[in-house]
Amino acid sequence: MNPITLEALEIIDAIERRGSFAKAAEELNKVTSALSYTVQKLEEQLDVTLFQRQGRRSVLTPAGRVVLDEGRKILDASRILVDKTREVATGWEPKLRIALESNLDYKQFFSVLEQFLMQYPNIEIDIIECVLNGGWEALEFDRVDCVIGAPGPVPQQKGFRSVVIGQGDMVPVVASTHPVASCASKPEKLSSALAEVRRIVLHDTSTVNVVRSAGLSDGKKVLYLQTIDQKMHAILAGLGVGHLPRTRVQSYLKSGVLTELNLERVTNKTYMAWKLVNKGKALRALSKAMQL
Repeated sequence: MNPITLEALEIIDAIERRGSFAKAAEELNKVTSALSYTVQKLEEQLDVTLFQRQGRRSVLTPAGRVVLDEGRKILDASRILVDKTREVATGWEPKLRIALESNLDYKQFFSVLEQFLMQYPNIEIDIIECVLNGGWEALEFDRVDCVIGAPGPVPQQKGFRSVVIGQGDMVPVVASTHPVASCASKPEKLSSALAEVRRIVLHDTSTVNVVRSAGLSDGKKVLYLQTIDQKMHAILAGLGVGHLPRTRVQSYLKSGVLTELNLERVTNKTYMAWKLVNKGKALRALSKAMQL
């Protein structure tokens, strides 16, 4: 019989995090003697010492660290099993993993998410940021449960269900202090000047599928960045030109800090998408909230 039980692992985990048997007992709603007995019994069965005293703290020995590090994997797996069991029984997912497109209007999204969590406070949310094909890829390979704000077109024959949630309006801009700003409204001079201006471009976060580019991605000089905030601050600093969401830059355009270039805007439908096989009630509720 395996002497390492889930209860023993939970006790060791609590002691290590809280630093003492007494504080761990308080967290687990047990008496300190019960924790001491469990640890002592496990030490006898394994013939090792799991904890040693350092002042007022109980610190793991090297053997204890091995038990805890590997044990936490078992605890995580057991929690996932419990969550999945409850999901099957109730139809409600305990957790939603979301890929947010970098160009999305975050203010609007988090306003919707606030209302969603007020109604469903026990659902855990895990969010990553993605760019272009990165969100579609994360969905395809089950790294997320849904993607929000992804640009079209929707990949075909991937088993995705998608709904339009908005229209992405990307504006070509440059810092008003940049030399090219002086000819921003003069198409011929602007076209000639842009040949030597650095493009500020976001990396497509796709790592397996073919990457995409959008906007002002061609040019002799290019600065690649990871997030839309990095891109915005690079343009504000006068490092080059690029497209930014109008919702993010409207105040800078109004104040004169940024100048809009007389170039073609990039407009694209944005989608929320998930796999057809994912029929959880939490995902269904969030998709309805995003479409309001």
